[in-house]
Amino acid sequence: MSGLSQKKCLPCEGGVDPMSETEIQTMMSNFPDWEFTNGRLTRKWELKNHYEAMAFVNAIAWISHKENHHPYITVGYRDVLVEYWTHAIDGISENDFICAAKVDEILL
Repeated sequence: MSGLSQKKCLPCEGGVDPMSETEIQTMMSNFPDWEFTNGRLTRKWELKNHYEAMAFVNAIAWISHKENHHPYITVGYRDVLVEYWTHAIDGISENDFICAAKVDEILL
C-alpha cells in the first residue's frame, strides 16, 4: 500500500481541492477490496458473529480517534460497511486512503 498505513492524517479544514478522478483511480489500484462509489471509498466485511463485528467497529473507532478522521460505519448482525470521504472538501483526500490502509491491517 505504498506505506500509507504508516502515514498520519493531516488536518483538513477545507480550502483544498479533492483528489481528481485520475488520482483516485491510481490509488484504488492499491485497494482491490475497496470501491469508489458515489464519491466515497467503501468496503464491506462479513465477520463470524455480532461480537466480532462490534470488536472490529471498536478497532476502527480507535483508528478514527488517533487520526482524527472519521468514517461512516453501518453495522448489521455480522456485517460492517465503512465509508470514507473528507467532509471538509466533500471529496476524497489522501487521509481517506491512509485510514483505509490502516483499517485493512486490522484483520490481517
